[in-house]
Amino acid sequence: MSESTTTKLNAESHLLLDQPLLRLPHELLRKNFKASQRHVEREREAVLASLRTTANSALTDEATPPQTLASLDNMITRMQGLKRKLESLHGEEKCIHEQSRKRIQHLQDLYEIPSLVDVKYDEWSRVRLNRLLVDYLLRNGYSASARELAKGRGIEDLVDIEVFAQCNRIQDSLRKGSTQECLAWCQENKQSLRKNNVKSHVELVATKITNIPAKSNLEFELRLQQYIELVRTRQPQKLYEATQHAKKFLAPHKDTQFGEISKAAGLLAYPSNTSAEPYRTLYSHARWEHLARTFVQTHHNLLSLPSRPLLHIALSAGLSALKTPSCHSSYASSSSNANSSTTSVCPICSTELNELARNVPYAHHTKSYVENDPVLLPNGRIYGRERLLQMSAKVGMPDSKVKDPTTGEEFDRSEVKKVFIS
Repeated sequence: MSESTTTKLNAESHLLLDQPLLRLPHELLRKNFKASQRHVEREREAVLASLRTTANSALTDEATPPQTLASLDNMITRMQGLKRKLESLHGEEKCIHEQSRKRIQHLQDLYEIPSLVDVKYDEWSRVRLNRLLVDYLLRNGYSASARELAKGRGIEDLVDIEVFAQCNRIQDSLRKGSTQECLAWCQENKQSLRKNNVKSHVELVATKITNIPAKSNLEFELRLQQYIELVRTRQPQKLYEATQHAKKFLAPHKDTQFGEISKAAGLLAYPSNTSAEPYRTLYSHARWEHLARTFVQTHHNLLSLPSRPLLHIALSAGLSALKTPSCHSSYASSSSNANSSTTSVCPICSTELNELARNVPYAHHTKSYVENDPVLLPNGRIYGRERLLQMSAKVGMPDSKVKDPTTGEEFDRSEVKKVFIS
């Protein structure tokens, strides 16, 4: 394979990992457009209705000239308010377009690097590593540190600080026992959330998957928690408010959440210190943590963000690409794992990465390599006969025994079977 082809494939691999870099601005632009469209349609309908009423009243002399002028002034005020909202949204749109331009240029820089040994590739990789670090900090709530790192490296437009800052702020409010901010977010994204729920349901039906529970309805969960907090007080006035709350916000979901609504109704008969299930679980303060996790999952799904930090994905891919069966071989560990990653040994065999890579799968290979005269051990592993005997002899095994160099298991030589590749 030529060097240019290798460079192109490497760049395509980077794009697969860096999809959120371009997808998130696209989702934000779509959200911005939908908000503009919603404002325009709402104000248009209100102004047209007011205009018809004012015109009819003026023609039939039902309204005096001052009243007509006041109605026109009110319509002008509404349109001026619409203009301010659209100007604000337009400003946000321009910022998102500028971010997208810089992000596209960042990826284009990779394609323009002639070789992976070029110093420009090292510089590009450092920028990418800083992006992954900022993403990791943001996902773990270290917004201030992430902001300083992005500012110090000049990559503010390549990371999504404000998006994650809002997510962390709402997540923290839920953990503190407040649903207001999250409900406001649900209201703001009501249409998108409804489409996502319908899409998820259609996909499950189309694939005939019945053993996977339906996705959580975040708004319903929040309204249910409000009901629980009202019932928890056991005050007559609060219990009355809880029943009214249930009729208004929980009853409309009876077709999809009948089981949960039935459990919620049972709370009226049980105090908060009950040991009876499922009411004890519903009263538990651990539900706030559940709501926080549900919100984060819903938020990331809505904006097409991966559920795991990009740094974890990149690290897993790198470990998997380097990992070989011999990296965790008991035969090789005595000599290799004693070394540090600062030596010339395999990185996976070093003490710093060996345990971290133990549960990472091996990289997918399109071509198989089979040693000469392959034999099968009782544990299912296959080795070349000559290499297996040599390695067993090196560790002092008798002639009648062989030792698996990977697992360290010992077997009688009579248990070894010859393998015929078909």
